[in-house]
Amino acid sequence: MLTLHVAEASPETAVLADGDRIAAVGPYDELAATHEDARLRRWPGILTPGLLNPYGPELLEGTYHPDPREADTFGTAPITGERAAELFRADPARLGASARRGVQRLLAHGTVAVAGDLRSRAAQDAVRRAGLAVGQRPASLPGPPSLSPRPLVLLPRLAPGAPARFAVFDVPDRASLVRLGPATCVATVLAGRLVFRRR
Repeated sequence: MLTLHVAEASPETAVLADGDRIAAVGPYDELAATHEDARLRRWPGILTPGLLNPYGPELLEGTYHPDPREADTFGTAPITGERAAELFRADPARLGASARRGVQRLLAHGTVAVAGDLRSRAAQDAVRRAGLAVGQRPASLPGPPSLSPRPLVLLPRLAPGAPARFAVFDVPDRASLVRLGPATCVATVLAGRLVFRRR
């Protein structure tokens, strides 16, 4: 099924997705006129190729993402360092559930790819099941691990035939995205599927 994605502040880079691939990228008016049968998704802000987060191991294997039902015990913020390591040692099964919650947090920040050497099967499975791409880690990291690393690493330009993988941020332009960060994400699409949508 064809789906046409357009963001208000970047109508010149609308994306026509055909299943898990990009069928076309171009001005919204042109794509809408030639594909009237496509399902339409309108978004605020700008549509981008999405982000690479270079801290896959740190965020998915070295960080514990508490279950909301554990808020009374652990709070809601990610837990790092020795405290996270202790939680994983005490109950190794926590790693898989934490990695899945960590992936959801990455998707909510417009992340469509991660980098770094994931060593645990649980984290590898969480990344694979979500459909996140695995990219190459930059030579120098922007330092400290974060869901909103700076500088942001945008993936290459969207093109026909490429995987339908992109993100939408509720900002007027890329400079504002750099300034305000990826917490402005309103939608993330992987393999043509809407995997995150801000309510």
